[in-house]
Amino acid sequence: MKHVFIIGSKGIPAQYGGYETFVDELVTRQVNKNIKYHVACMTFNKKTKHYNYNGAECQEISIPNIGGAKAIIYDLKALNWALEQIKQNNLRNGIVYILACRIGPFIHNYIPKFHKYGFQVWVNPDGHEWLRAKWSKPVRKYWKISEGGMVKNADLLVCDSKNIEKYIHETYKKYEPNTTFIAYGADIVRSTLTSDNKKVKEWYQNHNVKPQDYFLIVGRFVPENNYETMIREFMASNIDKDLVIITNVEHNKFYEELKERTHFDTDKRIKFVGTVYDKDLLKYIRENAYGYIHGHSVGGTNPSLLEALADTKLNLLYGVGFNKEVGEDGALYWSKTPGFLKELLEKSNQLSATQIDNLGKKAQQRVVEEYSWNKIVDDYEKSFLEN
Repeated sequence: MKHVFIIGSKGIPAQYGGYETFVDELVTRQVNKNIKYHVACMTFNKKTKHYNYNGAECQEISIPNIGGAKAIIYDLKALNWALEQIKQNNLRNGIVYILACRIGPFIHNYIPKFHKYGFQVWVNPDGHEWLRAKWSKPVRKYWKISEGGMVKNADLLVCDSKNIEKYIHETYKKYEPNTTFIAYGADIVRSTLTSDNKKVKEWYQNHNVKPQDYFLIVGRFVPENNYETMIREFMASNIDKDLVIITNVEHNKFYEELKERTHFDTDKRIKFVGTVYDKDLLKYIRENAYGYIHGHSVGGTNPSLLEALADTKLNLLYGVGFNKEVGEDGALYWSKTPGFLKELLEKSNQLSATQIDNLGKKAQQRVVEEYSWNKIVDDYEKSFLEN
């Protein structure tokens, strides 16, 4: 039996983001019964739960709710839990898989302890966390140092993007990092909802939006997702459709500065509609968008991009390596050059139904061939059992 400890997700069943969805899919779709998953789950409760979820052993790790540092404390406490389990149950030759590079300055203390029992330490380096504008300069500096520590000490780095794998080898050449590429996943499944469903009707009525009459943006409301460029270019265009923005918008400094610079509040087409946590409803909204605009500039294989390629036929992606690697010829690409996205929007608004259908088929083909969850889970199971 190969024992795999997964550290760094908030826990399963998934209620949050990409890592949580990945771990959920990994254990739920497990095929090979020679793997036993042990998953650390975050909680702020003093009293912790130990439970089984689709065959995986799940252990809640209690941490104080103290801002950014809590993630570091969580990872370290989770590693201590994994080490205890390995000792107590006399486990040998497994894998400790750490998601993200939060504990670089501390990881070297743990590596020999796990190696003593024949356990390898694997790391998923995520995207360029140190480039994210939401962090202050000292925090960004920590992220960069931490990334270096994880790369230097890991037995294997599992990159979910070929561009991230290339970056790791170029940036940390002196460490001669051992890497492999296994992507993130998505599914081609139609929404179960229909146009006469109550929640569908309410959502469209509440936001004064019509199916097939809007471009869509879905993503975290942060500067590196290029909201300013997308909004500014849409406002400059002659598009007669709405721009529907599904995001965790808070009327914070970024929002106010964006409003001040673009005056988007004066354009009736620009509609910030908040978040949509209902996955089936979000899928329906994606399926019924005229087009999707993706502005993410940081990170590896982005989950919301895969979902867009699976659900929306026409996708306009910011032309960086991460996005081109995923979309290939199933999408159209834009740059931040003033006027570029405006022109692309106007051209895409004139495409025939056949042209849009062809793009949609190519986008879905990309997901089916390279990013289906069954393929990703199979890739992971093979890697776990071969090492």
